[in-house]
Order: sequence, then structure tokens, then C-alpha cells
Amino acid sequence: MSRMLAFVYGFICYLVFLAAFLYAIGFVGNVFVPKSIDSGPEAPLITALIVDGLLLSLFAIQHSVMARQWFKKRWTQIVPEPVERSTYVLLASLILLLMFWQWQPIRIVVWDVQNPTGRLLLQALFWMGWGGVLFSTYLIDHFALFGLKQVSYYLKGARAEAISFRTPGLYKMVRHPLYLGFIVAFWSTPRMTVGHLFFAIMTTAYILVAIQFEERDLIGFYGEQYRNYKSKVSMLIPIPRRNK
Repeated sequence: MSRMLAFVYGFICYLVFLAAFLYAIGFVGNVFVPKSIDSGPEAPLITALIVDGLLLSLFAIQHSVMARQWFKKRWTQIVPEPVERSTYVLLASLILLLMFWQWQPIRIVVWDVQNPTGRLLLQALFWMGWGGVLFSTYLIDHFALFGLKQVSYYLKGARAEAISFRTPGLYKMVRHPLYLGFIVAFWSTPRMTVGHLFFAIMTTAYILVAIQFEERDLIGFYGEQYRNYKSKVSMLIPIPRRNK
């Protein structure tokens, strides 16, 4: 029964993640969703910046702290290991949904591209960015990243092995194609408002900081294997490096 409950819990967590991910596309792109990054009643500028900054900070703190190995060791003394990843995904998704709900738009226009070719290019980059994010998860192990593999194995009475180090497809061009996809998606818009710009700047800054912590963990986990990879492949910009 406990194994079945763990699986059902993990499956629900995955569905919540999927809903948050799909809503994020509409939220950032101002399409398909009732509440987007530029919709809703406007608050005073300072109030909006404070609220939006706090929402983004809440996500950044949760997302970074719970991903660290020292936290996981303590956390799994409370939460069973098979559902640790699912719980992490659930909390991150709920915070995202909170941010979408409480986001304060700032609709002052920074740029508004009117040229049809320019608009089409930026819209194409937006969708390519999100596609790159999703594709990158499947290149590594999509269902393990979001906890479903762990609870599936637990249901069978087995333990999911840790994700092995490999560099398929896009990972041969940049070390973090998933983060690159987010950055491209967040900045690619024909109509950039102050609220959207604030979101793009803050999330890009967070990504650059988060990469440093993540790579420290990866070096600790994979050792020299990851150091060699880091020396040969660029972090975000697909520029070939000379072998060291």
C-alpha cells in the first residue's frame, strides 16, 4: 500500500509540474492563459517591483536550497527517499503557480517590434526556447528529473539508479541547454514591457548564479569526468573551446 501511495503521490506531483510548465509558456508569452505576465490590474510601480521580486526570490530560494546535497541528506530523514524528488518538484510547481497568480504587471513598454519579419523571428525564438527546455530534459532523463521514475521503481520494489553522466545531443554544444532554452524563451518577445524585462533580468541572473552551485555539486558527484567536460564545452553560448 505504501508503494502504491508513493506512486500515486509522485504521479500527482508530475501532473502539477506539467500544469505549471504549460501555464508558464502562456504566462511568459501572453497567450492562452487568463493571467499572464502583462495582464491583470496594475499596482504602483514600487509595489509591483517589490511583490514580483519577492515572488521570484521565493522560487529561487526553494529551487536552489532543496537541490543541494546537504539539504537532501537532512530532508530524506523526514521525507522518504523515493518521493524526495517528487516533493521538490511539487513545491517548486506550487510556488510557480503562486507567482503566476500574484504577479503584478508593469505594462510600460520598453520595445515593441512592428516589423513583421522581426516579430516572426522573436516569436519563433520564443517557441524554440521552450522546445529546447523540454527536449533537454528528455536527452538526460525526463521522468527521473521530475520524480516519476523514482516512484515507478519503488512501486516495483526496485531502486532507480542515479542519472549517469553523459552528454547527448545539445549537451555536446553547451553544458546547460535547458537553462539556455529558458533564457531564450524569456527574452524573445516582440513587445517587451518593464514587468517582463524585470522578470527576464531576474531569472537570467538567478540562472547564472544557480549554475555555479549546480556545477559545484556535479564536480563533487562526477569528479574529474565533469571537470574535463567543463573544460571542453561552453556553459551557455555554443562556442567551441580548444582542448586543454
